[in-house]
Formats: sequence, C-alpha cells, structure tokens
Amino acid sequence: MGSSEADRRAKATPLPSSEADLPERQGQSPCPTETTGGGPELTAGRIPFPLAPVTVVVGHYGVGKTNFALNLALDAAAEGCAVTLADMDVVNPYFRSSEYADRLEAAGVRLIAPVFGGAGTSLDVPSLTGAVVPAMEAAYAWEAAAAAGEASEGPRPVVVIDAGGDDVGATALARFAPAVAAGPYAMLYVVNARRNLTQDAAAAVAVLREVEAKSRLAATGIVNNTHLQGETTLGHILESVPFAQAIAADTGLPLVCTTAPMSAIQRENLASAALEALPHGYPVEVLVAPPWG
Repeated sequence: MGSSEADRRAKATPLPSSEADLPERQGQSPCPTETTGGGPELTAGRIPFPLAPVTVVVGHYGVGKTNFALNLALDAAAEGCAVTLADMDVVNPYFRSSEYADRLEAAGVRLIAPVFGGAGTSLDVPSLTGAVVPAMEAAYAWEAAAAAGEASEGPRPVVVIDAGGDDVGATALARFAPAVAAGPYAMLYVVNARRNLTQDAAAAVAVLREVEAKSRLAATGIVNNTHLQGETTLGHILESVPFAQAIAADTGLPLVCTTAPMSAIQRENLASAALEALPHGYPVEVLVAPPWG
C-alpha cells in the first residue's frame, strides 16, 4: 500500500476492521434529535451499521448504487436525522437520485443535485452548487460537539453522497475529497454478484481500486446489493453472500450489510426470518427501475 493510499485510509471513519466486529444495530438509531452532553442517545431503528456523518456511496454501473443511497437517506430521515442527499452522478442519465426529488422532499430529505440535473433531463454539467461542502461541514461540526460531550441542538445532520459509477464518476467526486476527508467519513462500495462485468471478486476489487485512486478517498465497507431487478429472490441473495464475503476478505473491509428487497420478502412471505439468514440484513424498497423496463 503506497503512502498516499495509507493517508486516505487514516482519514476515513474508523469502522470495524471485519464483519465480525460490526456492532448489533437492531433497536438502535444513528439519528438522535439532540444531545445534552456525553454523546448521542440511541433509539429504535433499522439501519444495520453505524452511520457516519458523511457517507459516500460508490460502485460499478448497474449494481444498484443509487437505489441503496436513496434507501439510506430515506431511512436515516425516518429515524430522525436531518439528511442531505448529494447527487454527484454526472455521468449516468438513467439512474439518478435527483429523479426522485418529490419522494425525498416528502420525507424531509434535502436534495443537492447537479445544475440542470432535474427530473426528466439528462443534461448535466460536472458541477454542484456550493451547498455540498457546507452540508458536510455542518455534519462534522455536530459530530465533533457530540463527541466532546457538548450540547448539540436540533437533529443530527448527515450527508449521503451518491457518486457516479466507476472511476469516471469518482473523478468528479475527487474535487470534494478534501472536504469529505476533513472528518470521519465512510465510503461504501456497493457490489452485485449478478452484474455481468463484476461477477468475480478479483474484478470487483479492481474496480474499487480504480475508484479509490480517482476519488482520492478510501473505501471503508462493502455493501452486498445483489439483485435481478423484479426477478430477485431471497435465494439469489443467499447465493451471493460468499461473493461479497470474498471481496470483503480481499480488501480487508467489513461487509456492512446485505440488502434484501422488501418486495421479495413480502412475495416469499418470510418476514424477519429472511433478514436473519443474511449477514447484517437490510430491507430496502426498490425505488429505481430501468426506463426500458
């Protein structure tokens, strides 16, 4: 590992070094409404891993990165966080967080999107408003105050960044790398065992290394988001677990969650038993559908 990569990893949030070290998050919430000193109070919630003040979501095209980012933002808002979702995907016109602005607004999620990146258009420029950096600064300031035992008014601010796919999208993310690395961020690498270009661990790890190099940020965890659109079954997800675990082992990163579409859980009538069979199971709503489907 080169010195520059070591420096990036040193700045990332100190997530557990392995899946076994992940704390149980069921029954806890990462989003207290305020602190009165001594750190945040935790209440019931369903996000199955510690939520960093800034979470960057990256991955290969088509792995379901945007759907995961949307679910994370909506669930964090439902648990009481003041959530900002930054749509930094200036590459792909089909799968964009900004296409779901109405749903996000209704849930209380603030959306920051590229100029001309509104619903129904693919016209983008590689720039975002100056709101992204202040949002990250506010999230880090709140976190620092809570960690110091100081009173923090209002809900915990968190930022979720939906970055563009692969190294091309990571290049756009790199312009914000100093602001991201200014505090304890997380960068979650989303994988899908059914994505034809990254169906083996070595290929998936190679893509991650390209993303890290271009973004100048270090990944902190792996998200198993294996799916086959509407054809996804829990059997498909269970079969994908060794694939995701191999990527985690090869990178030395924890497998922070394995997603399961709520539609599949309901269709197979397995309820909570489905999540118990998965490593850190995370039920997600399928919000993003291909425009040709």
